Amino acid sequence: MPASSSMPAHDGMPGMDDMPTGDGLAAESAGFRFVPTTTSVPAGQGASFTFRITGADGRPVTAFEPDQTKLMHFYLIRSDLAGFQHVHPTMAGDGTWTAPLAAATPGTYRAYASFITKDASGKPVPLMLSQGVTVPGTPETVPLPSPSTTAQADGYGLSLSSNRFMTGMRQDLTVTVSKDGKPVTDLQPYLDTYGHLTAFHEGDLAIAHLHPHGTAEGDHGGPELKFEVMLPKAGSWRLFLQFQTGGVLHTAAVTVTVG
Repeated sequence: MPASSSMPAHDGMPGMDDMPTGDGLAAESAGFRFVPTTTSVPAGQGASFTFRITGADGRPVTAFEPDQTKLMHFYLIRSDLAGFQHVHPTMAGDGTWTAPLAAATPGTYRAYASFITKDASGKPVPLMLSQGVTVPGTPETVPLPSPSTTAQADGYGLSLSSNRFMTGMRQDLTVTVSKDGKPVTDLQPYLDTYGHLTAFHEGDLAIAHLHPHGTAEGDHGGPELKFEVMLPKAGSWRLFLQFQTGGVLHTAAVTVTVG
């Protein structure tokens, strides 16, 4: 997955007003529509997923604003909340985006496009749109792991300050990163922050992008990562935390409860 960018952030780090609204389950919002060229991805091999964002006139949109250093964030998640991918597509001159996907296992998925464009008045419009996607074959469903305050990724240990949240309430979450029992202090900037956190709701696959506190300055982040969390629905959510060390992007996953 790409982990670098030379583009400036959108007005620095995004505030909550810059974050997409809603649960990300609609294909169309505010006159803009997410239009994939296919709803199927081959199993067991890397693939390119192409799509366009169209406006109210049906024409492809080609003007976008950087959001956390990228013009487009693309997510793919399987219906059992496994198989998470987060990549950054590139856009051709005709408005066609191409997302490079790693090999996916059979099952039903949801693909999300997160971006900031502008309406007719020139006002920025942050959106999260999605469509269903199928990977052919017989799926092997993975049971959702129980809620936890710990997670692992590539030898790194993550400890959460809480795994229980209240519906629709903004709460602070601290994630402490360690390795071999020692605090990690060499986190590198990834998307202009030291940690990127995305959450998906069990059942309907509603998505929430959780706002990080602070900006990244140099390769010395950690051991604590702080986020502002607001999860809109009760139930179980699967959190995917991405962070970078030594030029390598790591992804940890943990289940939390909202009620």
